[in-house]
Amino acid sequence: MTPSGFQSEQAVQLARAFDEEKVDYLFIGKGAAILLGFPFVTQDLDVFADRTPENGRRIVRALKKVGFALGAEVERAIIAGKDFVQIKTEPFDLDVIFAPDGIASFAEAKSRAIVVERFHIANLRDIIASKRAS
Repeated sequence: MTPSGFQSEQAVQLARAFDEEKVDYLFIGKGAAILLGFPFVTQDLDVFADRTPENGRRIVRALKKVGFALGAEVERAIIAGKDFVQIKTEPFDLDVIFAPDGIASFAEAKSRAIVVERFHIANLRDIIASKRAS
C-alpha cells in the first residue's frame, strides 16, 4: 500500500520516537518549512541525520516504533549512513538524508538549528540552501 501523504501528526510521532531513541537529527525540506509555519503541502518528510552507525541503529529502532516495516537492505543503508535512503512504505514516505546537497556538515547545520516544541528543525537558511542545491 502506498502512503497517502505526510500528515503533521506523523511528524509528532516521529519526533517522539527519535527523542526516545536519542536520534541526532534535523527535519529539513518542505516538511520542516511546514513545521515552521510556512504554507506548503508535501507528500513526504525529509530527515537530515548524523552519519554514525549508532545513530543509524537508533533511527531504525525509532522508525519501527512508529510503524515502518524496514527491509534488511534499508536497515543496512541507514546504519551505514548511505547518503540518501528513500522509504516509500507505510505509514508515510520518508527520506533519510546523511549528506544533503548545499549543507556542508551535520555539525554545522545542528549549530544553527532550532527546536520548535519537540521538533529539531534545520535553520531556514539551510533548508533553502539544500533545496536550491538539489
